[in-house]
Amino acid sequence: MSKITESAPVAPAENQRARKGWLMYDWANSVYSLVISSAIFPIFYTAVTTSGEGESITDHVQFFGIDLINSELYSYVIAASFLVVIILSPLLSGIADYAGKKLFFLKVFCYTGAISCIAMFFFDAEHLELSKLALFFANIGFWGSLGFYNAFLPEIAPKEEHDSLSARGYVYGYIGSLILLLICLGFILGVGEHLTRWSFVLVGIWWMVWAQFSFRRLPHSTRNKGDDHVFWKGFLELREVARSLKGNSQLVRYLLSFFVMSMGVQTIILMATFFGTKELGLPSDVLIISIVLVQIIAIPGAFLFSRLSRRFGNIPILICATILWGGACFFAYGLVHGQNTFFIAAGLIGFMIGGTQSLNRSTYSKMIPTTDDNASYFSFYEVLEKGGIIVGMICWGVLEGLSESMRDSVLFLTVFFAISLLILLSVPRLRRKQGGSEGAV
Repeated sequence: MSKITESAPVAPAENQRARKGWLMYDWANSVYSLVISSAIFPIFYTAVTTSGEGESITDHVQFFGIDLINSELYSYVIAASFLVVIILSPLLSGIADYAGKKLFFLKVFCYTGAISCIAMFFFDAEHLELSKLALFFANIGFWGSLGFYNAFLPEIAPKEEHDSLSARGYVYGYIGSLILLLICLGFILGVGEHLTRWSFVLVGIWWMVWAQFSFRRLPHSTRNKGDDHVFWKGFLELREVARSLKGNSQLVRYLLSFFVMSMGVQTIILMATFFGTKELGLPSDVLIISIVLVQIIAIPGAFLFSRLSRRFGNIPILICATILWGGACFFAYGLVHGQNTFFIAAGLIGFMIGGTQSLNRSTYSKMIPTTDDNASYFSFYEVLEKGGIIVGMICWGVLEGLSESMRDSVLFLTVFFAISLLILLSVPRLRRKQGGSEGAV
């Protein structure tokens, strides 16, 4: 059985070029997570799918003849898109590793997501079944590309630099997405809300254009001929990755905690704006200000988590972060009833988002064994994350549908953080060699 060999070690100048290209993809694609997932589209979607006036106002919609709450439907569509990503990730990661297509699939998912964002310009509440397809494929494009993007990290940097480089990537993303959000807001507030739909077009164009810097600088893989079963290699690789975890209690327990943590963290990120819009009735300008606050505070949060992890180790800092996430849920459930308390919750969440996400990614990259199948290992990581998001989003939607209130959904997320905390506390504190130097995880 032949395997591909990743790009040969590159010269220092080429290595720096690859790192800059890697960072720029965060700059390019993070506009989706901010403008589409967190800021403008949730507000737009809530407005166009809410009908009636006064006491007769309703947020219920019809989807293939089924009566659902608009945000409940949103959570189900997002969960379905993650299910597709889970199926595609192992399939395509095998082809990426064995046929040298990692960069190719990064491009495919990038263009799929960006074009779908542009198609959201035509979103029509009267034809939700068709309109939701654009959101469905945009989410697949964004999240599907991340597995291949993350898989470049072990290839372009030694393990002792993964924490700092991962944090810088998220900071690039926060700054880039904040710039585009402010541009979109300038058009909407300066010219009129009828330009809101053009924000989705700008997201798609920004994503595709800036991604070209990454596509030109990231290393290309090379292929050895003779493998006749490349199509199924991803699933075989996923099985091999699972088998390789046997006996590695540190990595197994970390991945279990990450899986459960994703149920809470990503669900909060995806549904926070709906909570402010529907549960608290906050106006759109207040919500946008809170989202800008989140982006700004996330930058020092990412750097601080990186610095603290170098001093105390990754796992202890993740333990602290998990406790704070659970506390944020309790705070939102019991104390967030207006604008000021919502800002406090947004600030706390913003501080933790950057640090938690970047530290999770770098922790995994440092724990995995040295391998030329990085795409497969990160496919396994992505499958766990997406599986966690599916569980979190379905639980949110079901609870909201039963109680017609988001507060019960928020409170239930604390269960995920409690379980994740217990697992993290059981992760062995090991020290391991990292590129000739010793470092704690």
